[in-house]
Amino acid sequence: MIRDLSNRTAGDPPEATEAVTDSESPGWIPAVRCTGLTQRFGDTVAVDNLDLDVAPGEVFGLLGPNGAGKTTTIRMITTLLKAPKGSISVFGVDVATRRTAVRRLIGYVPQQLSADATLTGRENVALFARLYDVPRRTRTERVAEVLAEVDLADVADRPAKTYSGGMVRRLELAQALVSAPHLLILDEPTVGLDPVARDSVWARIEEIKATTGMTVLVTTHLMQEADQHCDRVALMHRGQIRALGTPAELRGSLGPDATLDDVFRAYTGDHLGEHAGTMRDVRSTRRTAGRVS
Repeated sequence: MIRDLSNRTAGDPPEATEAVTDSESPGWIPAVRCTGLTQRFGDTVAVDNLDLDVAPGEVFGLLGPNGAGKTTTIRMITTLLKAPKGSISVFGVDVATRRTAVRRLIGYVPQQLSADATLTGRENVALFARLYDVPRRTRTERVAEVLAEVDLADVADRPAKTYSGGMVRRLELAQALVSAPHLLILDEPTVGLDPVARDSVWARIEEIKATTGMTVLVTTHLMQEADQHCDRVALMHRGQIRALGTPAELRGSLGPDATLDDVFRAYTGDHLGEHAGTMRDVRSTRRTAGRVS
């Protein structure tokens, strides 16, 4: 049984398994369900017996520092990495046995850049339309639609190498949206962007969600970003979910002046900024940040 943080009194000791969910309602099918999910790399446990439900239509934030296991979890959900233990379903479709069906439900923006700098914005999105098997008879129209949705219609025929960092991220968002996915997964979508560019990316995400009702699963290490844009968040630390709930409920569990960074410290004993992950994590983040700056 998962307890509702809204019933907590400020100052009560936090418990790692609390959450707000209607997952016990009859007939309820989560957008994402992970059960007992575990992933090891040698002696390192990257994801440790993780249980997680994401509700349809919500913006769900998976928070934590580099090395917490967020990207590994996302790679397993998106079928890019096999889960040796545990199970994953996307809208009730099993990831292990129906990988192609799951991929057709998902639009994915990885942390590493996926746009080709030598192609125009339109050519990049058209390439993904072919990869996602968007019907040829509607492909041109669909490409134009998503470019307009992310406010790139006027620059669609310019090479992507001439785009600003925020424009590149919006282009990648268009690439992920061209197949009209049910679930949009964003791995650190605003890494390396300035505040104005971050706001621009999130504005497009929120507009599209409001129009389509799609589910959004986002990873981030920026607590303020999660607090502002996510309906619910999960704090991930050393491969485990340490706390779940709405940002307001998590903050309220500590007191009226608490921040999500305070909540992270309370549940883990650490400060979010104290963990930079492995050298590989740092290199990857800096490489991505450098390419969008």
